[in-house]
Amino acid sequence: MQFSSNVEKLKPSATIAVSTLAKRLAAEGRDIINLSAGEPDFGTPTFVSEAAIQGIRDGQTRYTAPAGIPELRKAIAARLSERAGRDLDWEGVVVTSGAKQSLFNAIFSLFGSGDEVLIAAPYWTTYPDLVTIARAESVEVFGPEENDFKITPQELEAAATERTRGLIINTPCNPTGAVYDVAELQAIAEWCRDRDIWLISDEIYRSIHHDGDGAAPGVLSLPAASLGRYVLVDGASKSFAMTGWRIGFSFADTKVSKTFTALQSQVTSNSATPSQVAALAAYGDAVAADASIKEMGVAFRRRRDLVTARMRELLPGVPFIEPRGAFYLFFRVDGFFDGDVQDATAWCSRLLTEKGVALVPGGAFGDDRWVRMSFATSDDLLDSALTRIAEMVGAGAST
Repeated sequence: MQFSSNVEKLKPSATIAVSTLAKRLAAEGRDIINLSAGEPDFGTPTFVSEAAIQGIRDGQTRYTAPAGIPELRKAIAARLSERAGRDLDWEGVVVTSGAKQSLFNAIFSLFGSGDEVLIAAPYWTTYPDLVTIARAESVEVFGPEENDFKITPQELEAAATERTRGLIINTPCNPTGAVYDVAELQAIAEWCRDRDIWLISDEIYRSIHHDGDGAAPGVLSLPAASLGRYVLVDGASKSFAMTGWRIGFSFADTKVSKTFTALQSQVTSNSATPSQVAALAAYGDAVAADASIKEMGVAFRRRRDLVTARMRELLPGVPFIEPRGAFYLFFRVDGFFDGDVQDATAWCSRLLTEKGVALVPGGAFGDDRWVRMSFATSDDLLDSALTRIAEMVGAGAST
């Protein structure tokens, strides 16, 4: 069967594929510890769920405007304005069916055939495929491993050409957990501004910040003068444990956002109305929202400390990136390769088969020497998973 050239190069999401396989094996009765999915293990906060239930009872189940209900867009803009320290136009907010759709809207609207889009690597697996859908070309840009792979204008300048139209960054980063500080972000933003390059900043993990007070820095932490053309992408999935509700949003110049809205009106139209009502509670009740985010943050920080301590104890000498945000541990496994295992994909397959632990190979993120472990699960499962990994590689450690 022949398909359109629009999709001939696309691959299924690697993270979803691993998670699906792990769930299937568990359903067959295997003892599987699934640390592949990027999903908080907490329930959606009660005040958010109750708002959606009441909204359904009140009949809020019909179409909304494609960009979302004005009340939600205004509530999001108010939170963004607090973040920026200046008033931001609520009409720059477009509510989407998950942050992935916001990224699709931006990439498909801004880039096309002949354009190059720089992608800070290691990267979330979806970025290059979305660039491919737009018929543009993605260019991976790695920063130094000793700097947690974070990029600087030096690496960007070396990678850029006259065809470069955009840059996609993710902070806190999936898969590394790296976090750009304000100075690092400002240098990148000003490089994009001076080159007239679109900056797409994916900040979906911004509220999950393990070091320092409050959320991680983002583009709105910067002086307005440092910003050129940019699109901010965020959403409710990680901050409020609302992955299945599918609520994301973008913020950009209002003219740009109108273009995103026009595209979305032809693709999906509005996000599910009950989900928007739930998100309105999440973004509208700042006190309850901040309490919920703080509670989850304490747990994620404790788990971060657990997995890094156990890595040093059980797998001494194995390189890993110290997670400053998000809920992933990115560690290097090429030291365990042998005649049968030549990349992280094969190594993860052996781990799943022999020890029942599901991780995502680094090939999904641009470097198949590394693997990603989610620590969005219980302390006991994390400890057990790391023990099984140590057993497989012959570390000989015990709990």
